[in-house]
Amino acid sequence: MADAPQDDRQQKFSGTQDVREAHRFDVARLEAYLAGRIEGFRTPLEVRQFKGGQSNPTYQLVTPNRNYVLRRKPPGKLLPSAHAVDREYRIISALHPTGFPVAKPYLLCEDESVIGTMFYVMDCVEGRIYWGPLLPDQSPRQRGEIYDAMNETFARLHNMDWRKLGLEDFGKPGNYVGRQVARWTKQYKASETERIDEMEKLIAWLPQHLPADARDSIVHGDYRLDNMVLHPTEPKVIAVLDWELCTIGDPMADFTYHLMQWMMPEGGTGGGTGSLLGVDLAAMGIPTLEAYTQAYCRRTNRPTVPNMDYYAAYNFFRLAGILQGIVGRVRDGTASNANAAQNAAAVRPLAERGWHFAKRAGAPG
Repeated sequence: MADAPQDDRQQKFSGTQDVREAHRFDVARLEAYLAGRIEGFRTPLEVRQFKGGQSNPTYQLVTPNRNYVLRRKPPGKLLPSAHAVDREYRIISALHPTGFPVAKPYLLCEDESVIGTMFYVMDCVEGRIYWGPLLPDQSPRQRGEIYDAMNETFARLHNMDWRKLGLEDFGKPGNYVGRQVARWTKQYKASETERIDEMEKLIAWLPQHLPADARDSIVHGDYRLDNMVLHPTEPKVIAVLDWELCTIGDPMADFTYHLMQWMMPEGGTGGGTGSLLGVDLAAMGIPTLEAYTQAYCRRTNRPTVPNMDYYAAYNFFRLAGILQGIVGRVRDGTASNANAAQNAAAVRPLAERGWHFAKRAGAPG
């Protein structure tokens, strides 16, 4: 597929729509459930579905006095350990009291009889969501300030003491990349629709060359511009979204995944997220990968980011696995984004890009 121009992507994914047929549920039953459990909840309830988001169906709950957001597991057969909305709820419940920018959580419902799957409800944070990296309506100075706010927020997350937040059992410290490679290999195979030689090579090479974990932190798992809400007018992150892949692990893997925006193949092979490759960053006011990395290292008290080529190979492999999972859900009829089928064309170029970096890291040609 070709990357849609950023304004097209912005239009395609922004806002809400009528709830898709496959994701409908009994609104009256949900209304009755929430009315007795969320303080100040008023009826009647109107439900809309957000256009964006590919994994967990996400809804806007409109009431007379405020709006809420509901995130649920998709209906149907699911891959093991995927769509962990209960983990999302737990991490935002731990982070919200610290002042870290997440939406206020209200409740988690594990009773599947209410809407058909587990779900949670949080506050609807009003602000700006950018679906591409170029921020076309901003000045160069404003772009630089937004990127710096994104950097500062990420460093703040990685600097948090997860043990003091009661997250000792939220993940397994150590061997994060090894476990991730095993997880995404398994899920890739479960969703595979065609053989891709570069993915097979990465599956064989990555586990044999794992980096040593220097330290553990909370890792978001999918930290990028379109997974955050910016203040309506200020260069400030007011809510980080989509914590489905969050755990305790290697912050270098998390940060280098974020850096893929600067490395993504051009021409739509990055899952539609856009790319900074070939962009005149200085003219745009967007920091270079090197400057952005230095700012993060300064904020997290690190000398450098080691093993960059290995991490790049790993992250392109991981993203290919994530997108193949979406392709598999399209095949199985459970994908939540109407545009999810387009991701099929992105998997092979991502795998090829991953093998490129693996060779730079020493893999045999």
